[in-house]
Amino acid sequence: MTTIEHGDTVELLQALIRNECVNSGTVESGQEVRNAEVLRDYLGGVGLDMEFFEAAPGRTTLVARIEGRDPGAPSLCLNGHTDVVPVSPEGWSRDPFGGELVDGEVWGRGAVDMLNLTASMAVAIRHLAKTGFRPSGDLVFLAVADEESGSAYGARWMADNHADLITTDYVLTESGGLHGGTPDAPVISISVGEKGVAWRRLTLRGTPGHGSMPFASDNALVKAAGVVQRLAEYRPAPRFHEHWRREVDRMTIDDSMKAMLLDESAIDGYLEALPPGQGAPYLHSCTHTTFSPNVVSSQTKTNVIPDTVTVDVDVRTMPGEGPEEVEAHLREALGDLADHVEVEPLINDRSSISPTDTPLWDSLQRAISKPFSGAQLQPSLSVGFTDARVHRDLGAIAYGTGLMSPSLSAADFASRFHGNDERIDLESLRLTTDLWHDTVTDLLG
Repeated sequence: MTTIEHGDTVELLQALIRNECVNSGTVESGQEVRNAEVLRDYLGGVGLDMEFFEAAPGRTTLVARIEGRDPGAPSLCLNGHTDVVPVSPEGWSRDPFGGELVDGEVWGRGAVDMLNLTASMAVAIRHLAKTGFRPSGDLVFLAVADEESGSAYGARWMADNHADLITTDYVLTESGGLHGGTPDAPVISISVGEKGVAWRRLTLRGTPGHGSMPFASDNALVKAAGVVQRLAEYRPAPRFHEHWRREVDRMTIDDSMKAMLLDESAIDGYLEALPPGQGAPYLHSCTHTTFSPNVVSSQTKTNVIPDTVTVDVDVRTMPGEGPEEVEAHLREALGDLADHVEVEPLINDRSSISPTDTPLWDSLQRAISKPFSGAQLQPSLSVGFTDARVHRDLGAIAYGTGLMSPSLSAADFASRFHGNDERIDLESLRLTTDLWHDTVTDLLG
């Protein structure tokens, strides 16, 4: 039997990084057509059915498929996005779009989020097609645009316009596959759900005037500063999701710390006391609805008192919360300022969770047990959003995974998401490529 070309994963990842498909949130950015074309060329000639879909000029999604032999058998989609977030090059040690291979690591924006997974999915499905694998149910590879800005020109657009092509029983996408637990009880995390995303645009109004006469002025930017400050200081009560206790139980901390993480009256004080670098931001996000004011915009110039300022806020909600709860949070956070703020929803996607008592979960466990025989899968809730939420809306059971090297710590992995010096090691690329192959053949073989 032909072996998987793990070198292809490295070379394909380098090519995807070098295409610089940076998604800044505008319809013109991303230009994922460049990565879609690279993937189409790589996957050609092995009998895959492939189609391109363009939600806007250059915002291209590739759908590749191996048709199943049994129309009634479960189907599986491997979802990998092809866009990346912007970079600040001055913070990098190397060219963020060089795709360099240095000391056993591939460097570049997207090496972790998630071009490594997208490349390895492509290599796995090409190998399966090339070797004549015929799945029981349909196997779909979705190389999708616009995940980084909410999926409006990617998975969400496909769901609205071509749902039949991407609707499957099961979906695997980002992110998971990190090692944890203890030497006696090792675990590998699998994302089975994610927090909701409820981005809001807050508009503050004032009265325009000359910047040389600020006394007693009605300055919209000053109002916005007060709004930003109150959001930064807002501390909503903790909420524990259904998998939180299992996550805490597997942490390598003493029992008194675990008890505080499981106590709604103690967790906030514990997190505030944690030294920097001990994971407090992540642990807080796992257990709280969060509000991050990240973008402030005004159309005025330096010598004009602004009459309109907008503040874009990244809101991530806990399970069970929707638009009404977000509105209540904002009113509590802003207090007397709430009546002076116009609120526009930008995204309204609730938290979603998939069950673990499924054939896909069992197949993942068997696939991961091949290289790590003692490790058990650990379900977790992602604090970020992925395209999994779109597939869950279509009825799929969706998990976020991959399989990282045991040498890659959770802290290092997290710091590379949207951060400087993003890179991935060759062992993780090999393990993940094999994971897709072994899971597919176990589930659909």
